[in-house]
Amino acid sequence: MPFPEKFLWGGAVAANQCEGAWKEDGKGDSIQDHITAGSLDKPRRFTREISEKEYYPSHTAVDFYHHYKEDIRLFGEMGFKVFRLSIAWSRIFPNGDDSEPNEAGLKFYDKVFEECAKYGIEPLVTLSHFEIPYNLVKKYQGFSDPYVTECFVRYAVTVFRRYRSKVRYWLTFNEINFATMPKGNLNILGILDEKTQDYNHPFDDRQRRFQALHNVFVASARAVSEGHKINPDFRIGCMICHITMYPLTCSPDDILECQNLDNFFNNFCGDVQVKGEYPYYIQDYFRKNEITLHITEEEKEILKQGKVDFYSFSYYMSNCVAKRMEGVELTMGNLMGGAKNPYLEASDWGWQIDPQGLRYTLQKLYDRYHIPLMVVENGLGAVDKLEDGNVHDGYRIEYLRKHIKEMEKAVDAGVDLMGYTMWGPIDLISAGTGEIKKRYGFIYVDKNSDGTGSLRRFKKDSFYWYRDVIASNGSELD
Repeated sequence: MPFPEKFLWGGAVAANQCEGAWKEDGKGDSIQDHITAGSLDKPRRFTREISEKEYYPSHTAVDFYHHYKEDIRLFGEMGFKVFRLSIAWSRIFPNGDDSEPNEAGLKFYDKVFEECAKYGIEPLVTLSHFEIPYNLVKKYQGFSDPYVTECFVRYAVTVFRRYRSKVRYWLTFNEINFATMPKGNLNILGILDEKTQDYNHPFDDRQRRFQALHNVFVASARAVSEGHKINPDFRIGCMICHITMYPLTCSPDDILECQNLDNFFNNFCGDVQVKGEYPYYIQDYFRKNEITLHITEEEKEILKQGKVDFYSFSYYMSNCVAKRMEGVELTMGNLMGGAKNPYLEASDWGWQIDPQGLRYTLQKLYDRYHIPLMVVENGLGAVDKLEDGNVHDGYRIEYLRKHIKEMEKAVDAGVDLMGYTMWGPIDLISAGTGEIKKRYGFIYVDKNSDGTGSLRRFKKDSFYWYRDVIASNGSELD
């Protein structure tokens, strides 16, 4: 069975990693505007005040704000059916709790969506992609204060109404399950405790964190319900960072450890957003860790009424899980690493490459949820070399080809797969290190990790390959 006739081929970006223009046209600063550059050997830092002595990659990024017409034209040349992007919350409500939106910010996205329409590209818009207005962190400690839920819903309703005829596909929170980890305090929840010295290793109050996550679930569900009232044709999904896990051995200890971690990290948030209620295993976790959430009967009904229409997720790699990690070789990954799988190769950044894991994941998720799925992030970060205006990135083509073939097998098995937006179609600032040398794009951007460069765009070999993939609806992969 081939891919569906109206399969949504495209690419995905985030505002804080591509837009730049961090203070233009009334935009307020987001949490990302306070994070410095780093590297594999030098962690990024969060500064509570902006320092002129520091380089903050999001301030300029790859300047999509001023290059959006050129970039969308290139996406149109590739034949994109969909373009996943995020709205920067602080462009619309600079402080997050403003009573009125910023018209200049709204007009910018009007222009972006109109440009997409020129090329027949459907926007897929993420409402919150690690871009909480910094004022909501300083003033309320983010979603730990239920009032921020009201701020988010006001923002969501504002953009739903404004773009009701221009955008049909929406996602509420990017990689919401990041908040199951202490490192998710800031990016998902907007919590920056006074005791935190290093935002990579924050002071963590589990009770507060999971109560804030509950408030995020409520905010998401309310947005889904409000969106459906504004336009019944809206299709609004969740977005999960799926770290596919296998037991390292066939030991029952490893199998149970893997099941528990898979439930906690991969399944919990999806279960709440798709099924509309907390699963049994997380109730057990709360009991054992003395976590007591304040959940009203009204909020339980909100979760049931605000279930998502489709399930989207990121997939880059897989890892293994062992009960006892002593002496086990480790590997890196998106948000979390794990035990190294001896059957897999890895990227230059230590992320294990597992195309078959994508098919396994699609089949697992469709069996669990029985709603349409969408792969909204998948790609290979690598050091690309620009030579005479060309980038020969056969390694990226090979990575994507293998993953698309496995998606096709999942579709053939009966999985309802809506689309595929690879990350990211144009080179972006890395969320992990703040560098740009870890490149994903079909389009090379002449920029260096220190912020220098002409910002000229160049087509890589993968640009032409992906154009042919889309034109053939996935049948031409070689």
